[in-house]
Amino acid sequence: MTAGHFAVAVFCMGLIVVGSNILVQFPINDWLTWGGLSYPVAFLVTDVLNRRFGPQAARRVAWVGFALALLVSVWVASPRIALASGLAYICAQLADIRVFDRLRDKRWWLAPLMSGTVGALLDTAVFFSVAFAATGTPWVTWMLGDLAIKLVVNLTMLAPFRALMWNIARPPDTAHSPNDPQP
Repeated sequence: MTAGHFAVAVFCMGLIVVGSNILVQFPINDWLTWGGLSYPVAFLVTDVLNRRFGPQAARRVAWVGFALALLVSVWVASPRIALASGLAYICAQLADIRVFDRLRDKRWWLAPLMSGTVGALLDTAVFFSVAFAATGTPWVTWMLGDLAIKLVVNLTMLAPFRALMWNIARPPDTAHSPNDPQP
């Protein structure tokens, strides 16, 4: 992974997490916040990185993205939401990376689907229990609605993952077909 790849990945991850931390403060209804629609894209970024550069690179981006997003989130969201987001994010991302890596050699859709599902479950449980428990908000219904939408978005992210897999997410040693002239 080049420094440019790393910078773009960290920027994308930070943008998704910080944006979601802002959006989670605005409920759509008693079942969903706007953050539930944006956050699952973080798993797509992680899975593309994991497919292209491997789990170590994905973990590096997750940890740096975590630190940057946590710092920025303290200014754009409440400290409680920033803490909840940081804990949920790093737990979910590291679980996603591990599950993806274990399933990477199976059918192309299995690794992103299962890792995204595990990540969504973990992220949702940690985030909502830390961010909203004992606040008087309908956090349990928000959590259920958020989880449902994350699982739906995770499923819809399979199409972009497949498209990216054949373009930018191929590991470097498979970037060229055997018939391509070697540089």
